Amino acid sequence: MRGDMPLFPSLPKTPHLSDVFKAFPDNVQPILEYHQLLLRGESPLSVGERELIAAFVSGLNACTFCFGSHKIIASRFGIEETLIDALLVDVDTAPVDEKLKPVLHYVAKLTRLPARLVEADAQAVFNAGWSERALYDAVQVCAIFNFMNRIIEGTGVTFDYADNPESAQELRSREEHSYTGFGKRIGVGAK
Repeated sequence: MRGDMPLFPSLPKTPHLSDVFKAFPDNVQPILEYHQLLLRGESPLSVGERELIAAFVSGLNACTFCFGSHKIIASRFGIEETLIDALLVDVDTAPVDEKLKPVLHYVAKLTRLPARLVEADAQAVFNAGWSERALYDAVQVCAIFNFMNRIIEGTGVTFDYADNPESAQELRSREEHSYTGFGKRIGVGAK
């Protein structure tokens, strides 16, 4: 638990990612564009599966902001929020499609012990019927959420959707879950 003062004194006491992006807008647009391409573009993984990976990786990193927001967004694309909680307890016993389990094991290992990935880890993904493109997309989602989790934690973002039911409900009811749209809503990135 952090103290009463934010890590960045220019940010509010309970900063949201939007506060960070507004304070430091110079590199926001490419970050949001990459999110948009990666999480909403063409992929063998569905949008829901990619959002599930985002929430799962963020949960592994104990990044409450990304975990909470992407758990909510994943639910908008057909993923049960309780499933994501179950994955954090045990991928093997969680009620997730068997085909997705090797992908989740892969991104968990990539998050926790990346230097220990071996051919068998990738082969398990391929044996489950996924292509190299699917695995590469999962790797990219894992990587960008490890990156974003460090931005969130490193700047002291403490906003937690679990502690803000009105904000969580607004996120649940939002029709559009576009990353570039988020930038436009907060006044940074492309207009």
